[in-house]
Amino acid sequence: MFLKKFKFSLWCDFVERNFLKNDFKKLIENSVVNGATSNPAIFKSAILTSPLYKDEIKKLKDLDSKEIYEKLACEDIKIAADILYPLYENGDDGFISIEIDPRLCDDTKKSIEEGKRLFKKIARENVMIKVPATEAGYEVIESLVAEGIHVNVTLVFSPLQAKLALDAVKRGQKRITQDVEFPKVVISVFVSRFDRKLDKILLEKNIKGGLTGIYNASKIYNMIESQNIINVRTLFASTGVKDDNLEGDYYIKELLYPNSINTAPLKTIDEFLKNDKFIVKTPLSNDVIDSYFQVLKYQDIDMQKVYDELISEGLEAFKIAFKDILDNIGE
Repeated sequence: MFLKKFKFSLWCDFVERNFLKNDFKKLIENSVVNGATSNPAIFKSAILTSPLYKDEIKKLKDLDSKEIYEKLACEDIKIAADILYPLYENGDDGFISIEIDPRLCDDTKKSIEEGKRLFKKIARENVMIKVPATEAGYEVIESLVAEGIHVNVTLVFSPLQAKLALDAVKRGQKRITQDVEFPKVVISVFVSRFDRKLDKILLEKNIKGGLTGIYNASKIYNMIESQNIINVRTLFASTGVKDDNLEGDYYIKELLYPNSINTAPLKTIDEFLKNDKFIVKTPLSNDVIDSYFQVLKYQDIDMQKVYDELISEGLEAFKIAFKDILDNIGE
C-alpha cells in the first residue's frame, strides 16, 4: 500500500520482461507500487519492440499467432504475479491484470470461456481478468465473480457503465457458494481521455481545461463508495498526461482519494515521486460535480455522446493493438 493509512494504492501501468525482473522489483521493495496492470497496447509495445521476446518467438513458430501471444503474455503475468504474491498474501493488493481478447467484447459466452481459461492457465491467485464494461461484459463480470475470479472492469467512462458493472458484481456475489472466497474487483475509470477530447473545445468557450476527466471520475468514485460493496474499489486509469500545460503527475495528485487505486505509466510515477509531500484529497462533492456538468450542458456539450465515443474509441484502439500483435508477432 502506498499510503496505508488512507488505503490509497499506486499501481504500475506497464509490463515488459526485462522491467519485471529488474526495476519492477525495486519499485515494490521501495514500497512505491503494490500492483500492476497491462492491456493490449502495452503488450504490443513490449512484445514487438523488446529483443527479449525474439528467441522465444522463434521457438514457438509452429504455433498460431494467438497461441504465441498467450505464451508470452501469460509468462509475463506469471512473473509479475510471483513478484507481487507476498503483498497479496499480506492483504496489500499485489494484483496483476490481463485482458480478455478485445475482439470478444460483444461475445458473452466466448469471453466467459476465455476469462476462465486464462485464469486457469496462468494459475496464480493474484491475477485479475480484465473485462470491458460493455453490454456483453456485464454478464462476464457476474460469471467470473461467481467463480471467485478477481476482476478488473476496464474502459469505464460513464456513471451508467459503472452502475451496471456494480450491479453485475452484486449478482455474481449472490451466486458465490460457501466454499468460494469473495474475489476482489476494481472498477477502472478512465480519466485523461476526456480532457484530450474536450479541452480544446472548452478553452474556446472560456472554460478551464483539465477538469472534465477529474469531475467525471470523482462522480463515479462517489457512487462506488456510496454502494459500499465488499471487495470493490475504484481504480483511476488513463492517468498519463499528454498536455504540456498540466504537471506530469496531475491525474494522480488530483485523484488521490481514500480507498482508491491509481494505475499510471512509469513516467507519471516518476513525476509523482518527486514530490516531498503527498496530500490526500477530500473527494469532490456531488453538488460541485453536478454544477460543473450543468455548465457543460449549457455550452452544448453532450456528455452521453462523449461517453459513447470514448468507449467506442477505447475498444477499437485495443482491438487494433491486439491485431497488430497477431499480425506481426512472427516477423
